[in-house]
Formats: sequence, C-alpha cells, structure tokens
Amino acid sequence: SKINHHGQRASSIVKGMLEHSRASTGVKEPTDLNALADEYLRLAYHGLRAKDSMFSATMKTHFDESLPMVEVIPQDIGRVLLNLINNAFYAVNEKAKQGIEGYAPTLTLSTRWLSGAEAEIRVQDNGPGIPESIRDKIFHPFFTTKPSGQGTGLGLSLAYDIVTKGHGGTLDVKSTIGEGTEFIIRLVYEPG
Repeated sequence: SKINHHGQRASSIVKGMLEHSRASTGVKEPTDLNALADEYLRLAYHGLRAKDSMFSATMKTHFDESLPMVEVIPQDIGRVLLNLINNAFYAVNEKAKQGIEGYAPTLTLSTRWLSGAEAEIRVQDNGPGIPESIRDKIFHPFFTTKPSGQGTGLGLSLAYDIVTKGHGGTLDVKSTIGEGTEFIIRLVYEPG
C-alpha cells in the first residue's frame, strides 16, 4: 500500500508538472466573474465536505453587480479560484483544529470593479496567516507548506502563471500571522 501511495503521489506531481509546462488551449470569452467565482466557491466547499464530513466554514460573498463581462479563459480562471479557495479552506480548517475558543472559520470571496479598467477578485480567510519569511516563495514551483502527501506545491505557481502570463493580470498576497490571508487577483478589463 505504501508503494501504491507513493506511486500515486509521484503520478500527481508529474501530472502537475505537465500541466505547468503546457500552454493553455482555452479561448478567452466574455465571462461573468461573479457567477464563475460563486460556482467555484460551491464546488470547492462541496468537494471538501465530500472528503471530510466534519469540515465546516462560513462563506461570505460580496459581488460587485456593476462588474462587466470580462474576456478570460473561464476554465483557467476557474482553476485559479479553485486553488485559492481550497487553500483558504485548508488554512481555516487547520486553525479550527487548534480549538481556539470563539474561532469561526470564515472565507470571504469578493469582486470589485476598479476605475473602469480592472476586475478584482479577492479570496480572504481568517486562518493562521503566512509567515513573512516564506511569503515571497509561495508562488515558486514545488514550494508547499502542507504536510507530505497533502500538496504538490504546484497550485499557487500555476495560478500565478495563469493570471500573470495567461491573462496579463496580477496575483498578490497580503497576510497577517494569526489573523489570516488575502489573495488579490486583478485582471485588466478587455471588453467582452
């Protein structure tokens, strides 16, 4: 069973490397980012609940209704959102396991329309936060803070490439130890 487990792990890492090196074949199309974000939030939540029926978190959404359709590759931006949301859920779940009195695991997903030029998506959690010492490494391939077998370390680097190289946008992180982390995606508006 150990050989099988490590074989599957190696397979998932190789698959991740291939995804990383493969250029996206998706086509940019006018996309409702509010609907996309909402869909992937539910997908991530139900996916985690299927794996761990004890998992529970409060989900808050603040969607800017004035956000226009934006030209993106929906499945790629969906993958980015799924990764950021899954990481946020993982973080709040880890903090919840510490048994801190009065702690309520919360993820906030919001969109904003910035000065008629950029669409912004924020994924915020109230988890343990990311130490400053590793903050500049989190977008590097194979860097992971998860225990062995939990993550490949390719998710955030792939998300970063999709947003910056694939869409000409930015992906930034703000984090405070003990208070949480926020990932901010900004996509330059291209009329859809």
